[in-house]
Amino acid sequence: MSTNTLTFEGCNFFRQRLVLSTLSGKTVKIRKIRSTDDNPGLRDFEASFIRLLDKLTNGSKIIVSETGTSVLYQPGLLTGGSIEHDCSTQRSLGYYIEGLLLLAPFTKRPIKAILRGVTNDKIDPSVDSIKLSTFPVLKRFLGTDEGLELKVTRRGAAPDGGGEVVFCCPCRQKLRPIQFTEAGKVKRIRGVAWATRVSPSITNRIVEATRGVLNQFLPDIYIYTDHRKGGQSGKSPGFGLTLVAETLNGAFLCAESASNEKGSADGPTVSEDLGRDTAKLLLEEIYRGGCVDSSNQSMAALFMVLGQQDVSKIQTGTLSSYTIQFLRDIRDFFQVQFKVDVQKHGVEEGEGEGLQEGADKLLLTCVGVGFTNVSKPVL
Repeated sequence: MSTNTLTFEGCNFFRQRLVLSTLSGKTVKIRKIRSTDDNPGLRDFEASFIRLLDKLTNGSKIIVSETGTSVLYQPGLLTGGSIEHDCSTQRSLGYYIEGLLLLAPFTKRPIKAILRGVTNDKIDPSVDSIKLSTFPVLKRFLGTDEGLELKVTRRGAAPDGGGEVVFCCPCRQKLRPIQFTEAGKVKRIRGVAWATRVSPSITNRIVEATRGVLNQFLPDIYIYTDHRKGGQSGKSPGFGLTLVAETLNGAFLCAESASNEKGSADGPTVSEDLGRDTAKLLLEEIYRGGCVDSSNQSMAALFMVLGQQDVSKIQTGTLSSYTIQFLRDIRDFFQVQFKVDVQKHGVEEGEGEGLQEGADKLLLTCVGVGFTNVSKPVL
């Protein structure tokens, strides 16, 4: 085994380590994957993600042990192009698209991926939140949104899925550095209330309950209703809501909720409660602030590192535990560390007492490694 091999233990952060391995070209070995569980080894959704990586690259070497508790991944070249993939229904399509988004700018050919599975669940970002809040962040690094598309052809709620999306992303020779340090005030809120295989009145009830909370703060609110039936509605009943707040400086902060799965131990979800809870989650996200929301912190950090050899700065709210580990893994794969400054809000320096936890903003600064797409000629 080469000295360039990084070794990790456990199943946590499995996807991000494979993505960073693919970008850095470093071989990665992950051991002791659920080795103490009654059902040890890789789960279906992790195996499905490995197969998706294999379709996206050329010359990757993947060795999985007989028990599935150990994986050796030697990355090949990112080729991209047109791919089709049936994703595991254990996780939603957001799990796979998030991984694709981190790799897509550096492929040889622009990606056009047709993915099938669960479009909305309670764990991963939905296809709606990726379109509403992740795409604007990606656009800042790409410099354009030409060729960037995520089209929902069929919706599929958890647990059985049956949804289908088409994801397209252009590739670039290099990414732009970013200076995004002031989010500005919220100017409008947009959203999507969706429903599959349930009464169409549910989306209207969600919208009404959501407006009851948000109209106390802002008049400019528009929530689009998307009720799917027949062949476009997947295999399971479900409904949910995705909200995004847009600020004056072009930051997009997102929050979302989905109904409990059919047969869930928690019982059926009340649509009005879901609307009110999602509105409160959005207000919480706005309170935490930052120029990117919690779910997009890790992507922004990675693209800052992969940018040109120039200083990039971005303001965030409190870092999620996922992002904190992501920054550690970036350090291991790319030897880049971020400078993190805490910016106190609403108090003078030295008067931190009484400040609500989470009101602080963080300023992340790093110098890009000058990562270039080897498959794209310099124009």
